[in-house]
Amino acid sequence: MAKTREDLKADVERVLVVLREGLAMHGGNVELVDADPDSGKVSVRLQGACVGCPMSEITLKAGIEDTLREMVPEVQEVEQVV
Repeated sequence: MAKTREDLKADVERVLVVLREGLAMHGGNVELVDADPDSGKVSVRLQGACVGCPMSEITLKAGIEDTLREMVPEVQEVEQVV
């Protein structure tokens, strides 16, 4: 059975709780905006020191996206929204 939007968001949020610890050490944070179970796309908003940081794209793709794809199989892509 396919996950609902709420189920997917809950699964993503459980992973983000752990990722936030690392981001917080550098003054940053990440907010879950949406998770679409049909497309597998997750939308997040980087906050704090992550905003405008030259490493934020690497953090988004190599950190957040890779981890979410590994831990939540339904996740296909993570995009940043402002």
